[in-house]
Amino acid sequence: MNYFELFNFSPAFQIDLTVLAERYRELQRTVHPDNFANASEQQKLLAVQRTAQVNDGYQALKNPVRRAEHILFLRGIDISHETTTVKDTAFLMQQMEWREALEEITSVDDVASLYDEFSDYQKLLTAHLSLMLASDNVNDWSMAADDIRKLKFMIKLHDELVRIEDALYD
Repeated sequence: MNYFELFNFSPAFQIDLTVLAERYRELQRTVHPDNFANASEQQKLLAVQRTAQVNDGYQALKNPVRRAEHILFLRGIDISHETTTVKDTAFLMQQMEWREALEEITSVDDVASLYDEFSDYQKLLTAHLSLMLASDNVNDWSMAADDIRKLKFMIKLHDELVRIEDALYD
């Protein structure tokens, strides 16, 4: 299913999330199973399926990483369930440094510093990802897939940082 078509968007990484939310509410009103309470069993089942598609599409498009994965999927590259690792040596070294920094956190200042570092890196990755997804070059799509893998790692690092911060306050 092409979620961009479902929500009447052109397949692009940059989308208006306010418009997405409006279109989501409109679609929900249209396909909601309550509207089919007096319909046949087949029509009720179809309404449930359409509602699930609308919900899945909304979740995919509102999340930048999932949106990027969906764009690649539409281009024949499915990385959503893969186990491929990043081969970028510089990133792997940076990853090790961040892991060590997480282990050495002793104060809220350490946490704030890492939040800033993670955020800055994610912004750079996201900007590069946007450029690669806008390209018509298959090699650029491969680089976009690598950017997505890196962003997924950054999300995990961020989550770990949140847990460490919570532990500091306990």
